[in-house]
Amino acid sequence: MELLGIDIGGTGIKGALVNAETGEMLTKRFRIPTPTSRKPQEMAEVIKQITNHFNYNGPVGCGFPTIVKNGVCMSAGNLDESWVGVNIDELLTTVTGRECTVVNDADAAGYASMNYGIGKGREGLVIMITIGTGLGSGAFYNGHLLPNFELGQIPYKKYKKIELWAAASAKEREDLTFEKWGKRFNKFLKLVETIVAPDLIIVGGGTSKKWNEFNQYIDIETEVVKAELMNHAGIIGAAVASLKEEHHGHLN
Repeated sequence: MELLGIDIGGTGIKGALVNAETGEMLTKRFRIPTPTSRKPQEMAEVIKQITNHFNYNGPVGCGFPTIVKNGVCMSAGNLDESWVGVNIDELLTTVTGRECTVVNDADAAGYASMNYGIGKGREGLVIMITIGTGLGSGAFYNGHLLPNFELGQIPYKKYKKIELWAAASAKEREDLTFEKWGKRFNKFLKLVETIVAPDLIIVGGGTSKKWNEFNQYIDIETEVVKAELMNHAGIIGAAVASLKEEHHGHLN
């Protein structure tokens, strides 16, 4: 079965067709820059362009870069404030004419690892951390998603949320070495370990491509591994989420 997965980000919106049984991407990624306004209608039109590009009419799964509760955007994150309170499922379904199911982007990446990657078959509490502009996190207990585990939102010292101090964007903004930034990221993982005591932590997102540059600075008791699907995880996981999650939109 072919499914369309779309990874919605603050700088780019990417999609590809995915084999639902194997998790294999069947096409190259098609990417369109995120509209500079980062507003709902403009972004929804881009997603329509992506579905049209693939000439696809089935269910669409989308990973979204902020908190999503029952299909509704709960915070703006790095997007425009007008997203707050929008039923994303319903908006995208109406604009695209396809049934769209939206989940948090870290939850989507977790779906990919838990169904097709290094997390497959792992029991207990597994936490997926995605390193990018922010620190996304997804939680799975015995393979089942516990939605909206937004651990990057933990307040830390003078920072409203720890991702402002320990995400990849902080490394770039402050021009930190991998050692200095890696120690910050390790501090974040120590807090995660203290708060939720996971059995496994999977690290993904764009910065995971540089795993060998910073993994030596990770020093916690919990097993920490790299997500082998990396940048494709958001698309693959979003596709499978369209089968596993409840859809909150409607088609006219």
